[in-house]
Order: sequence, then C-alpha cells, then structure tokens
Amino acid sequence: MYDFVTGPLVWISFLTFFFGLIARAVWYVKGLNWQMDRVAYRPHMRHGIKGAARSIFFWLFPYGTRSWRQNPVFTFLVFIFHIGLLVTPVFLLGHNIMLKTSWGFSLPTLSETAADVLTFAVIVSALFLVLRRIALTEVRIITNAYDYLLVAIAVAPFVTGLLARYQVADYQFWLIVHILTGELLLIAIPLTKLSHFVLFFMTRAQLGMDYGIKRGGMKGKGLAW
Repeated sequence: MYDFVTGPLVWISFLTFFFGLIARAVWYVKGLNWQMDRVAYRPHMRHGIKGAARSIFFWLFPYGTRSWRQNPVFTFLVFIFHIGLLVTPVFLLGHNIMLKTSWGFSLPTLSETAADVLTFAVIVSALFLVLRRIALTEVRIITNAYDYLLVAIAVAPFVTGLLARYQVADYQFWLIVHILTGELLLIAIPLTKLSHFVLFFMTRAQLGMDYGIKRGGMKGKGLAW
C-alpha cells in the first residue's frame, strides 16, 4: 500500500493537479465574452496590465483593499489559513527529504516548531471560518455541504500529518492516510472550487483590466465605456 501511494498515485495526483489547472485557466480565458470582456483589452493593453497588476497586488496583502479592511477578523483568518496552506507543505522538512530522494533537489525548509505552528494555525483558522459560516446568516444561506466538504479536504492533510508526526496510535496508518489526503487535495484543486488557487489571479486580473480600461480607468482618454 505504501509503495502504491508514494509511487503511481503521487504521479497521478501531481499530473491531475498541473494539467487540470492549465485546463481551468484555458477554459476561463475561452469563456470570456468577446464583446463584453475582451474587445478593449488588446488595443489598450498598457492600461489593462497596469490595472490587473494593481488589483492583484492590493488583494494579496492583508487590509490592502477596502473590502479586507471592512472585515478585519475574517481577513486575518483567511490570510493565516492560506499562508499555512501554501507554505507548510512546500517547505516542510519531511516533504523536502522525499523530494531530494525522488527528484534530486530540495527547497529551503521550516523548523519543526514553525511547521507545527503553521499546521495548528491552519486547523484553528479553518475551524473559525466554519463557525463563521454557521453563525452569520448572510454566509449560512449560501453555504451547503459541498463547501464544508472542501474545507475538510483542505484541512485533512494537516490533521493527519500531526497525528503521524506525534505518532498517535499507529504511525504507519496515519502516514498512509496523510499521503492519501494530500493526494486527494491535489486532485480536488483543479476539479472543484479550490481551483481559485489559480483562478483568483485570473479573476482579479480581469476585474483590474476592466477598471483600468473601461470603468473609469481611461476616463477622458476617448474610451466610451
């Protein structure tokens, strides 16, 4: 079992992850309406790129936008959750040892203490984000079981990783479950709403281009929008 989940299944999950995200990006661009979305982008590319870069830049920083500042606690939880979700698996010592063994290279690594702190931060922030969905009516009415399932898929590798690290009960069992849940997360990213891993940048770029060109960005420069 271990050989299978660390061999063929790893390749399947990574190939699904990479090619699936490429496919989602292509479908997003192809889905843009030619008249409404793309007609102004090419002739006004300089203004569009400036608007796209500005939009992405300010949304990538906590409290960089008015929307983030209006919801300070939610913003804090979102950024803690996503930072831990991205940084921990990439720079975890154990993962980089496997990377070095399999592919001959590795990345800088986190200390065990930093990795534990980030892992607990992901789990705790996810719990509070779920409680927020339950507590706030305006969020609860647009939440269904699918949304909770996605949170569970995202957090499962961190919970199982902790159980394996601290050798709770059967270490080998939790190690295999940890690897399986990590592979499930990789596969789920391009196939579900978790695809915002890439589509966030595309939607922010599109909105930024719209505001940089059409919605007042070129006011007084001859554009009718």
